[in-house]
Formats: sequence, structure tokens, C-alpha cells
Amino acid sequence: MNGDHSLGVVITGGSRGLGYALALEFLSAGDRVVICGRNSERLGEALHSLRLAMPEGAVYGICCDVGDPIAGRVLADFAVAKLGKVDRWINNAGTAGLLKRPLWELDAIDIVETCTTNLAGSLVLCAEAVKVMLRQPSSDTPCYHIFNMGFSMVGASLSRSAVPHKASKRGVAELTRFLSKELKAAGVKSIGVHELSPGLVLTGLLLRDATEEARRFLTVIAEEPETVAAVLVPKIRAIAVQNSRLRYEPLAKMAFRIAIGIPKIFGKA
Repeated sequence: MNGDHSLGVVITGGSRGLGYALALEFLSAGDRVVICGRNSERLGEALHSLRLAMPEGAVYGICCDVGDPIAGRVLADFAVAKLGKVDRWINNAGTAGLLKRPLWELDAIDIVETCTTNLAGSLVLCAEAVKVMLRQPSSDTPCYHIFNMGFSMVGASLSRSAVPHKASKRGVAELTRFLSKELKAAGVKSIGVHELSPGLVLTGLLLRDATEEARRFLTVIAEEPETVAAVLVPKIRAIAVQNSRLRYEPLAKMAFRIAIGIPKIFGKA
């Protein structure tokens, strides 16, 4: 652990994938971390693994589904009880839906669950995060920060996911923009709201319902969660502005990786 100021960090969807990798990276920096997940067994395994990796780290977990309207309040109360102060809140939990199919071929329950988890869940969690941060000592400069993972128009157009995923993630990007404006209009200077763009991360969520050819392509161009977390966490910890977009890598670099990945898949390299 380093000597930097310890932060209180909340990460939703922290029991696997990028959320887990982010939690481990924050713990390595000496921060105190709360994670949540909706699968109690997987959450317990994640907490056990994190504590083995960082025996001196302070990590806590609670089982909750961010799509549940009361989950935000439960998570916020738990975080305050365990961390005392929340400095960074990362809305990482999300779903791409069960199938990558045209909208008319999707089950209505799948459509609603995807939009509820991604957009409604982020709305509720942002509201609870702001409430927590408003109760903490204020400042004339941003000292508490919320991070949402939405889609830019470019990101949505490049995504191979179904319409509910792309539409709800575009909504999350707009949520970030509008919430930042509301906080500024209300004269709140101590809270920043940011878009967090991890790029293509090699997780089960990315590979779900992918064809064999798509899987080969994604394994070439996507990054491991640990690699992405190692780049993003220092940026998240050092953030000092009220509104920004933090990227794992520039879009041009991502486009380059995609371009060089295509020949490898089709045996042209």
C-alpha cells in the first residue's frame, strides 16, 4: 500500500469482472472499499479472494440488486456505516441482456430488466450517492465523485449488443450530463459527476451469446479487467474537476487495435 490519502470507495457489481479488478486496485492503493453484487455466493467468494490478496485491506460487501428500487438506500446506508465517508462512488453494475438479438426477437422481461438495471438503477444510485455526499463536509472544489459507465454515440454505434443495452447506456451518459448540470445549478461545488469509459473489457458479459468467430475476435482486441483497472484507478483517485470523461484509452487507439485484430482473426497476418 502507498502513503496516499485513503479514500472510501463504493463499487457496484464488484463481485467479478471489471468491478472486482477495480476493487483490488483500490485496495492496493490503501483505500477502503464496499462492493455489492446480486449473487450472494459469488459475492462471498469475491470478498474472500480480495481479503486473501490484500490481508490488510478494508473491504466490505452487501448483497443487493441495483434494479431493486430500495437497493440504493440499503447500499448507501451500508457504505456509510462501513466507510464513514464516501469519496468515490462507481456505478459499474450493468447487464447487456440475455441475448444479442433484434429488438422484436427479445423477450419483454429481458428488455425491461436490462433497462431497469442499467438506467433506472443508475438514476437511483446517483440520487443516493449525492444524498450521502451532501451530508459530508462540503468544499468549494470537487472532493467527492460519482462515476457512471454510459455509451457515447460512437460507443453505441460500435457496440454489438442489443437495442435495450445500447439505449439504456446512452441514457446513462445523458444522466451523467444532466446531473452535473443540476449540481452546478444548485451551487454544489463539492461533488463531481463523470463518465467512465473502460473500453472493451474481456468479461463474460462481453462474450455472452457471441458466435465462435466473434469470441476469437474479442479475445484479440479486448483487454483483461486487471489491465484496465490498473489504468483507470489512478485517474479516478486523482480526479479534481467537476465533470469529465475518463477513458481507458483514446478512441483512436481502440480503433487501431480493432483494425490490427481483424487480419489476425481471418488469418491474414
